[in-house]
Amino acid sequence: MSAPLRMSFDVACSVEHAFDVWTSGIGTWWPPDHTATGRADAVVLQAGVGGRIYERTSDGVEHDWGKVTVWDPPSQVAYVWHLGRDPADAGEVDVRFLDRGDAVTRVEIEHRGWERFGDAGEQWRQRNLAGWQTVVPHFQAAVAKGDR
Repeated sequence: MSAPLRMSFDVACSVEHAFDVWTSGIGTWWPPDHTATGRADAVVLQAGVGGRIYERTSDGVEHDWGKVTVWDPPSQVAYVWHLGRDPADAGEVDVRFLDRGDAVTRVEIEHRGWERFGDAGEQWRQRNLAGWQTVVPHFQAAVAKGDR
């Protein structure tokens, strides 16, 4: 069994701002080359438990990525995640936003569920580790610019 991916980093903003950029602002920072089509015009994370996470292309086609399972603003959002895979193979992503004082927020991400991939679990874990290492700097830059 592959261990969950865990990563954490600090951003210079309030927990409210970090949560808002991650959720309602995801379309401002999620890189287009990390989408199902590679050409998404919009990336959407709908607020609330049961909210969809999806991309929409210029011709209006939507591709589901997952569904929100925990919605606790501004502290936590979690979702099942199957970007580019069958929803039955969805992993789980849990993102927490912790106030460290002085307008600094610690963001903690746990991505788990690799056992659903069977023998390919470790390969998918490594692939997603590389993906997070690419995606996180986009989020950090959006927070720094004040995007939302």
